[in-house]
Amino acid sequence: MSETRLDERAAELDAADELGKRRELFALEDGTVYLDGNSLGALPRYVQDRMADVIGRQWGELRIRSWDESGWWTAPERIGERIAPLVGAGPGQIVVGDSTSVNVFKAMVAAVRMAPGDRDEILVDATAFPTDGYIAESAARLTGHRLVVVDPAGVPDAVGPRTAAALVNHVDYRTGRLHDLPGITAALHAQGALAVWDLCHSAGALPVGLDEHGVDLAVGCTYKYLNGGPGSPAYLYVAERHQDRFDSPLPGWNSHADPFGMTRGYRPAEGVVRGRVGTPDILSMLALEAALDVWDGVTVEAVRAKSLALTDFFLECVEAYAPPGAVTPLTPAAHAERGSQVALACPRAPAVMEALIARGVVGDLRRPDVLRFGFTPLYVGFTDTERAARVLADVLAGVDAPPSG
Repeated sequence: MSETRLDERAAELDAADELGKRRELFALEDGTVYLDGNSLGALPRYVQDRMADVIGRQWGELRIRSWDESGWWTAPERIGERIAPLVGAGPGQIVVGDSTSVNVFKAMVAAVRMAPGDRDEILVDATAFPTDGYIAESAARLTGHRLVVVDPAGVPDAVGPRTAAALVNHVDYRTGRLHDLPGITAALHAQGALAVWDLCHSAGALPVGLDEHGVDLAVGCTYKYLNGGPGSPAYLYVAERHQDRFDSPLPGWNSHADPFGMTRGYRPAEGVVRGRVGTPDILSMLALEAALDVWDGVTVEAVRAKSLALTDFFLECVEAYAPPGAVTPLTPAAHAERGSQVALACPRAPAVMEALIARGVVGDLRRPDVLRFGFTPLYVGFTDTERAARVLADVLAGVDAPPSG
């Protein structure tokens, strides 16, 4: 297909895009194609003004009164309710706070504690983000369990009567492969094990269906597709049926049934509040709350449809423009197996990405040889996508750096 026809198609697709106007809500420079929202989402424009109020009035004037008058104390549950529809969770099951790593630790240890006592094995996704593996290993040492590392597709065969829980990433951070959350969860439950899912690369990009598929526990970050800002707090999902047995390994004063009673003995709060630990990081939490306003009136289904269309179109443009053999797609072609990013194997990935960024196409890489392009449907359009593929082809044709090791 000619370059002109791809240009024209991109313009036609943008004109028909029901989410196209959402880009105006984000602080993005003209001429920049930002395809790194799978690492750090773009800034919603109005967050700065909202934070000026938080800092100037709520902190600067009301000061400690803001814990009550500005709703600071209830922010972790309130913001959890905003995230819940984006991951298919009903009310009262998500609490926001701490980092993803801390929440993975809470979820894994709690899952093992909820499992029958004769189960001494933890499964962990072999392709997971490294921190998940580190924490699963630590949880196994702490609880005296054996850690079994397995590819996500192999979980149904690996799970058995000794398995307490499994930790799996919904979308592979490196390749963008979407794993079978319903099937893996069902296989774990069939053997009496609990399913813990990491949603960092799926929440805000595609339907998750935590309640629908019976997930037990889940964690996720908010600075990628949810645009919460660098280091914005993560969240923890505890299915309602497990909340009365959720035994956190980090029983902080915020999760106490009477936090201001200041008693020496710990008594956990009711519901998902017991997933809290210490004092919430209010500034970043309220920035996240403001950022979530971009989702008002948007369905995850519409986002998913556009995500698949964008990634399909990008792969088509790369195939049409790029020099033969210069890159190889790692992201599955099948929609049921694809997240919202495209990963391309490229022997000169570091030099190529450096050149792309210099030309206004911002993606990232995973060393030694993977180019990653994240497609955030709320602010990425089809013209952006076509331009990114065209610039990539130009760079690939001109890069003369030696291949990476």
